[in-house]
Amino acid sequence: MTAREFDLVLYGATGYVGKLTAAYIAGAAPKGTRIAVAGRSEQRLREVVVGIDGIGGGTADWQIVVADAGNQSSLDAMAARTQVVVTTVGPYAEYGLPLVEACAKSGTDYADLTGESLFVRDSIDGFHKQAVDTGARIVHSCGFDSIPSDIGVHVLYRAATADNAGHLEDTTLVVRKFRGGVSGGTVASGIGQAMRMSRDKDSRQVANDPYTLSDNRPMEPNLGHQTDAPLVRGSRIDPGLPGWAAAFFMGPYNTRIVRRSNSLLDWAYGPRFKYREMISVGRSPLAVVPAAGITGGVGALLKFTPALRFLPKRVLAMAPKPGTGPTEEERNAGFFNIETYTRTSSGARYRADFSMQGDPGYKATAVMLGESGLCLALDRSELSDLAGVLTPATAMGDPLVRRLVAAGVTLGATRL
Repeated sequence: MTAREFDLVLYGATGYVGKLTAAYIAGAAPKGTRIAVAGRSEQRLREVVVGIDGIGGGTADWQIVVADAGNQSSLDAMAARTQVVVTTVGPYAEYGLPLVEACAKSGTDYADLTGESLFVRDSIDGFHKQAVDTGARIVHSCGFDSIPSDIGVHVLYRAATADNAGHLEDTTLVVRKFRGGVSGGTVASGIGQAMRMSRDKDSRQVANDPYTLSDNRPMEPNLGHQTDAPLVRGSRIDPGLPGWAAAFFMGPYNTRIVRRSNSLLDWAYGPRFKYREMISVGRSPLAVVPAAGITGGVGALLKFTPALRFLPKRVLAMAPKPGTGPTEEERNAGFFNIETYTRTSSGARYRADFSMQGDPGYKATAVMLGESGLCLALDRSELSDLAGVLTPATAMGDPLVRRLVAAGVTLGATRL
């Protein structure tokens, strides 16, 4: 890549998650890192920079870049000036593809927070080949969607490989503890994808295909039905896991990202790698009741998506508005504890742990996105040689693991 003016540009810095990410980067970036914030309003961007500097953030040298999702030339100019663009501007299906195009054209690395499988599929179809040709890394889902999932499996794979323990086979993420809120931006993204699916049968089929984000769909193994709404006793996942586990509401998206990682790596995780996501509901004899209710709710949402277009507008208007989210006190009180279990082809069992303090979708996500951007910008000599539309594990892998651990994340794999 030719010399660029900036190491990293944060696009959408005036939004709710954008401000949180800007504040994190201000504290985490090494002195001398060339950073700019970007968005539509120069005045609002300056207010963000001054506000962060006023509470001790290192933003004195940050620059302002005016760019608009509706103006392709402004996005092209922004992408050409930097090594990495980190974007929080969603819903991505509505605003994201022009920036993906700009980065793919200019060979600029890119990281976002999307949890929209149809947007990622559009990104792959439209710009994967071009990004491969220019050397751009287009890395989707660098927040709670889907770093704990994707990096959790990555550390399992690295541990099993180091032990020569065979390929990964049945692999299950279990959310053991979780406390967090929901922002208007997240709700808007979910509603946007659901409405597209409700109007278009082809979109529903794409979203419901477990391998919809595969790099080579015809080469994926036939492993039988892989449900997005499982209900399982904990002991069926691992002998040491008590109680019941129900479907995790983010599983229908995260599983697609993890399976894409396997395909991008030429199925290095294993030819019989199966992956699902669940949430623990406890060990009480009655725990099966809420477990069944949660799983049934996720299953019903997936099944009845076409009916969403008939919801009255006043019902949709009740959803949280974009730009809103948990208070600082609520963000600080949040946390998550995730365990991912696998059995390998040799019969070995492993568990990956991924835990953070802070609201998963906001405070923790700002850390994960911020460190992803800094990893792409500053750890370039350690990154994978892969280019194109990638995943966190395939683009950053071990360097991102090291960064997350240094940032206070509990992350690692244990042989059981």
